[in-house]
Amino acid sequence: MSADRPTSTPDESTVVLGIETSCDETAAAIVMGGNDVVSSVVSSQIEIHADFGGVVPEIASRAHLEALNPVIARAIVEAGIDEQRIDAVACTHGPGLIGALLVGVSAAKSLALAWDVPYVGVNHLEAHLYSAFLEDPTLEFPMVVLLVSGGHTMLIEMQDHGRYRLLGQTIDDAAGEAFDKVARFLDLGYPGGPAIDAEALNGDPDAIRFPRALSDDPDNLDFSFSGLKTAVMNYVRKHPDVSSADVAASFQMAVVDVLVTKARRAAQVTGAKGIVLGGGVAANSLLREELLGACAKDGVRGFLPSRSMCTDNAAMIAAAGWYRLASDGPTDLADGAHPNLKLPLIRFDDADGGVADRAR
Repeated sequence: MSADRPTSTPDESTVVLGIETSCDETAAAIVMGGNDVVSSVVSSQIEIHADFGGVVPEIASRAHLEALNPVIARAIVEAGIDEQRIDAVACTHGPGLIGALLVGVSAAKSLALAWDVPYVGVNHLEAHLYSAFLEDPTLEFPMVVLLVSGGHTMLIEMQDHGRYRLLGQTIDDAAGEAFDKVARFLDLGYPGGPAIDAEALNGDPDAIRFPRALSDDPDNLDFSFSGLKTAVMNYVRKHPDVSSADVAASFQMAVVDVLVTKARRAAQVTGAKGIVLGGGVAANSLLREELLGACAKDGVRGFLPSRSMCTDNAAMIAAAGWYRLASDGPTDLADGAHPNLKLPLIRFDDADGGVADRAR
């Protein structure tokens, strides 16, 4: 570490370059002090993968290779800073597509070496938890985070920075995956989430009563959406003349009912002060509306990150990287990419506290 580089704990002046390439978004951002977004650039691959109805890993990796350097350069230019002002480089090192992850990790390590600054490997799921703090650093703990995306549906109790407890997760399809599959079945296009959301605006959410996988056990906070997806397909096959808008609206309502009901239960069980949304599905208009309404009824705070912070971006990577640098220090450059990386959790084995579980 050169003499002009900070070696102490990150503070409000610490500038982190964040890099995100876990799936089909090539992103870079400059964040100062863990929550001040100086610049954020995202290059989407949606049009590239649309013809395939989903992300093709090999194509995604090649697209990252082509886009990453220009995206990083643009983020630095838009921030209006010199490269010498960057104090650390944070990058998603999992979970995600292995080829896509390696593009970002390799670039991040190279920049860290060239600039003689720390490299920080960031858990993509943990980064989604920090997207809310980018827009409101005053959020209070404990809080429940409803993390919903194409690959994950989880309820997480966030007790403090770096202290998380898994309350529930999907046992089959993630909510976003169900949206994609139903949209594809209805021939609404890709990605499925926005397509269903748009189609549902013209439909009746009460037209069809699709099943909700809700257990009578209030402590059961796991999700299941495969049965709902199958019910939609069976219904359309039996009623080929049904309105696609009504199907989309009724399906969307069924998903949102389950997500909001489980999130409310989680807040009650944990005594959380608020419920925060995260992940790509958090951009869904009905989910945002219903969750805020439920929070108002329950007397807890509901927080919705802006739609740009719900989808994959590098600002959340830089923010999580700032906190990880403060708590754990730099990541060893020998560390690679981890496509199946798990969220670091706290296991509450006794009444006095918990034990950190960082197993991959």
